[in-house]
Amino acid sequence: MIIYLLRHGTTIYNVEKRYQGQRDIPLSEDGRAQIRQADFTTDVVYVSPLIRTRQTAEILFPKARQVVVENLKEMNFGSFEGRNYIEMEHDPDYLAWVESNCETACPDGERKDWFCDRTCTAFAQLVDEALREKREQLVIVAHGGTQMAVMERFAVPHYEYYHWCAPNAGGYKLDASRWPQERILTLLDTVQYTKESGK
Repeated sequence: MIIYLLRHGTTIYNVEKRYQGQRDIPLSEDGRAQIRQADFTTDVVYVSPLIRTRQTAEILFPKARQVVVENLKEMNFGSFEGRNYIEMEHDPDYLAWVESNCETACPDGERKDWFCDRTCTAFAQLVDEALREKREQLVIVAHGGTQMAVMERFAVPHYEYYHWCAPNAGGYKLDASRWPQERILTLLDTVQYTKESGK
C-alpha cells in the first residue's frame, strides 16, 4: 500500500510566521491559488477537523469524500497561538519553552511528546484499517506537526523531528509493505502540489 502524507496549503499565519496550532485559520487567497490538483485520484481523503486541511483536500482531490480524524489536529500551542517569535522575544514562558528545545508543555497547551503520541496513534489506526481492508493507497492531509511526528517515529531513512516539516501543500509518498511486521514506512518520494512545482 502507498501512503500520501500531505500538509495543508498556506495561510496568513504561515506567512506571518505565527504559531497556528489548533486555531481554525483558513487558507489565504494566495494559498488557495497556489495549490494545484494532485496528479492521482482517491475516493477518500483523511483530514484533520481544521478548515485549512479540508480546504486543501478539496482542491487536491475535488471528487474525494473527506473523513475527519480529530486526533490528526496540529499541536496545541496554548497561549503562544496567534503570536510569532518576534512578539514573544521577551515572554519568559516562551523563552523557557525554547530553552527546553520546545519539549516542555506550552502554557495552556500540549507537550510535544503528548502531541506526537496522539497523532501517531491516530495515524497508525488509519494504516492498520487500510491494510485490513486491502486498500491500495491511503491519503492524509494534515499539518506540519503531524508530518514531523509520524515521519520521525515510523519513516526510514530515520531523521529527527524537525527534518520532516514539508512545505505547504507538500509531503511524502510512503511504502507500507514493512508496516505489518515492523511498523516501518519506507520513504519513496517527496511531493509538492503547488503550481510552480511540477513534482
